Amino acid sequence: MRTRALGPYTVSAIGLGAMPMSMTHDGASTSEDRAIATIHAALDAGVTLIDTADAYAPSWSAVGHNERIIAKALTSYKADRDSIVVATKGGVVRSEGEQWSFDASISYLRSAVERSLRALGTDVLDLYQWHVPDQSIPYEEGVANFKTLMDEGKVRAVGISNASVEQITIALDVLGADGLASVQNEFSPKALGNEDTLALCEKIDTAFLPYQPLGGTDGSGRAVGERFPVFAAIGHDHGVSPQQVVLAWELARSQVVIPIPGARRPESITDSAKAADLELSPAELAQLTDSLGPAAPGQN
Repeated sequence: MRTRALGPYTVSAIGLGAMPMSMTHDGASTSEDRAIATIHAALDAGVTLIDTADAYAPSWSAVGHNERIIAKALTSYKADRDSIVVATKGGVVRSEGEQWSFDASISYLRSAVERSLRALGTDVLDLYQWHVPDQSIPYEEGVANFKTLMDEGKVRAVGISNASVEQITIALDVLGADGLASVQNEFSPKALGNEDTLALCEKIDTAFLPYQPLGGTDGSGRAVGERFPVFAAIGHDHGVSPQQVVLAWELARSQVVIPIPGARRPESITDSAKAADLELSPAELAQLTDSLGPAAPGQN
């Protein structure tokens, strides 16, 4: 597996998005055994980055579900924990009745970090990302709260998610040039609206983690070759899935890109991981990009 830089870490060029093991947009459920088998398959394939969040759970009463599954999988695999980077997120609140809200206050984040530490069975979070901006406080205050958690030794690295160019710039000012480890934004053939944030991440040499890089958990990932036939055609030429072509195209966009395709079956992440070794020609890359047309900021 090829590797790429992620803040203080070196991780696999393809990560694993663990969210679909706990919640999906199509309502499908995954047994714990299959979820653990999927994580084991990712590790077997050389994946060393696993993305999760405290809010990834089947219901509000099971917050931390995804983190706990990852902890069980790593323990049963007997993996060298130091070789695996688990990125989790905080700042989204799920409460009774499936009420969703946002809270990036230091008091809330301190309690959320403690819950994530217990769920993941660790003393320090590898990477803690601000899940969604909290409009009730200035963005710089929220970032400063995450920095406080790092200064207190609970978090090794800080990232942000669902962030704009302006918010990335603010985070840089608060954290310093080397303090922002990652930006996790949606990016895929059907969601090109973050070209500007990707370009900025490349300029400042900060890891860009495309979430839903195949299109999402509503079936878009499975149907990506049907919706975007050029990816399927080039996949056919290489004898690989269109999903591999999508991920290889994203990897070719910039050295800072580390896609985190979601998976709930071992076969899915095993296939996705192979994209790290798929070489597409400049002509193929241009054909794929041209087939998508121009992207406007915010386009989905």
